Amino acid sequence: MGMPLARKVEGKKFMWDGETYEKEAQARQTMEVYEKDGFEVRLFEEEGQYLVYSRRIVIVQSAE
Repeated sequence: MGMPLARKVEGKKFMWDGETYEKEAQARQTMEVYEKDGFEVRLFEEEGQYLVYSRRIVIVQSAE
């Protein structure tokens, strides 16, 4: 199965977590964990399986 490693949603790049989920509930549980860690998350269904894509903006602070 060749799932895209990255997808653009509203101009933002999301990366696939590499897992396929047979049930939507399983994927949503994973999404909750990512969201608690500060990620934006999107869910896609493809070929009868659910895929979780996430992104997080890295903020670099200057060393002053």
